[in-house]
Amino acid sequence: MRMLSSPAQLVILAVAGFLPACASAPLVQGNGLSSYEAMKSSDGWLTKSRLSVNKEKILAAKTIRIVPTAFAPSVAPKLSSKQRELVANAVNRAMCVSLSDRFTVVAADSPADLTVQASVTQAKETGQVAAGISAAASLGMNFVDTAVPVPTPRIPIGMGSLSIEAEAIDALGQQQASILWARGANAFFSSARVSKVSDAYDLADTFGEDFGQLLVKGTSPFDSSGIELPSWHKIKSSVGLRPKYPACESYGRYRGLKGMISDQLALPPEWTDSGAQKAAPSGEPRDTAPPAPAQ
Repeated sequence: MRMLSSPAQLVILAVAGFLPACASAPLVQGNGLSSYEAMKSSDGWLTKSRLSVNKEKILAAKTIRIVPTAFAPSVAPKLSSKQRELVANAVNRAMCVSLSDRFTVVAADSPADLTVQASVTQAKETGQVAAGISAAASLGMNFVDTAVPVPTPRIPIGMGSLSIEAEAIDALGQQQASILWARGANAFFSSARVSKVSDAYDLADTFGEDFGQLLVKGTSPFDSSGIELPSWHKIKSSVGLRPKYPACESYGRYRGLKGMISDQLALPPEWTDSGAQKAAPSGEPRDTAPPAPAQ
């Protein structure tokens, strides 16, 4: 059996053997939560977290609203304001789609059983040079004839990370769930793209899914066993179709096919993500027929 490897791939594999495959990500506590006292450690395979949840109260809630994620310039001064906005909006969008699995998501200015807000507490930028080399090597392997395809890992240098805190409070202002969350990019599972914000952007989506699942199930998202199939509305949202609730439209749609092509070419995510849109007027499901026009 014949196997060929490019010099670039061999270099990356050699480097990967001597360096950690994941970027370190510290749990960074900010000052945006109403309480930090009840949190307990609940780590995942790649994720560090501390969290608390009042399962009975959370599962009793039916409606939820999202206050836009905070991302102060001092947290990541090497990122531009546009890049910070992109990450914050990615958190909002992912939370909205994930929370739609059980809750009716209403507009940010509407009353709800629960109100959620997240704050970015740490963000390490992606090293563009290392990401560019990794992307070039991966693209080059598409043109190499090999008997057995060999995945090309990223060079585990200059990988980004993200730390976030978030909480859910009820209509009386009482905290019912909270989380401190941190994760770094991975040499084998994180896409290499030539942008300082690329890893933080991807990790923002991962956080939104994790926090959403904490509130949908009332248990740690890292305690579940087995593989769960995504809901139909999540599948539609992931390919750029309209989300289940109009409130989620205010965060823009997922990039769909253009995003997949862009990622394969290692292009910056800010080139294909249009960001936040005009706020949606209500929390009614998209499948609900609109009222008839006035005569």
